[in-house]
Amino acid sequence: MHEQLKLDNQLCFRLYTASRLVTQAYRPLLEPLGLTYPQYIVLLVLWERNNLLVSDIAHRLMLDTNTVTPLLQRMERDGLLVRTRGIVDGRQTLVSLTAKGKHLEEKAKEVPACLIDNLHCNESNIEQFQILKKSLDTLIMSIKENNENY
Repeated sequence: MHEQLKLDNQLCFRLYTASRLVTQAYRPLLEPLGLTYPQYIVLLVLWERNNLLVSDIAHRLMLDTNTVTPLLQRMERDGLLVRTRGIVDGRQTLVSLTAKGKHLEEKAKEVPACLIDNLHCNESNIEQFQILKKSLDTLIMSIKENNENY
């Protein structure tokens, strides 16, 4: 077997596994709020800045609008947000939080700290996570710069 083809030598596998496990760790924190992880990250974007175009949300989440749109439709059915057609350009859709969506921000404010607690993080772990976050930001930017499709 070629050494470079061993699973343990794959960066992509580590990233995939870490992503899946972290997302899984969010589940018990988000279920009481009636949220999935993808809904949570959309709300994070809208809590930072409400009244955004679908394309702006997709860009911020580094996803295609075709991926975000069905998620937004479900969130609208759940009463978390409303989507309205743009006045100037009817092809654009503006997304705004409802009172219910805004109210969830208060309920969700403890989620990040609870996640850290659930992962049994100490100060050393938190410092390592900050370093990892910076490394991942560098990796993401490098990929984006070298591939115009992202």
